[in-house]
Amino acid sequence: MRISDRVSGLGLVVLGGLAAWGGSRLPPVPGQQIGPNVFPMVVGIGLVLCGVMIALRIGSSFEEEAEADFVAHGGDAVTEKPTENPWFGLRALIPPLLIFFYVLASERIGFILTGAIMIFVTAVALGAKPKHALPLALIAPFGVHLIFYKLLRVPLPQGLIPTPW
Repeated sequence: MRISDRVSGLGLVVLGGLAAWGGSRLPPVPGQQIGPNVFPMVVGIGLVLCGVMIALRIGSSFEEEAEADFVAHGGDAVTEKPTENPWFGLRALIPPLLIFFYVLASERIGFILTGAIMIFVTAVALGAKPKHALPLALIAPFGVHLIFYKLLRVPLPQGLIPTPW
């Protein structure tokens, strides 16, 4: 089943609007310019902008041109193939299982190691090769930790791998 770009784009606009609205209702932290309301509002505004672009099909011509160019140079037309693996549909359970894993493991082993495992599993499940997923899993948790610790001032569990900041 395929969902049209307008429907999915408008869904993102609604989701982003709700996130921005919910973030705007959070109280500010006294003495800080950036509080807990900023992150949901930025994400919400980004979702609204992306949803509008998807609904208006901005950028879809790039996909059509790239596919036509690929076929013109001897490639096969891109078609969606149904998978024959009966376990393929269970990939939808990966995000909630990873959240459950984070709740159970983050206090014991820390954010950095938990985040690295989660990023690696997600990347491989989405089709990344392990040689590309591993560097991402080793670098990204430090960047996320830095943003939460320095910018948002949200303490994350230290665990087995302490951060230098």
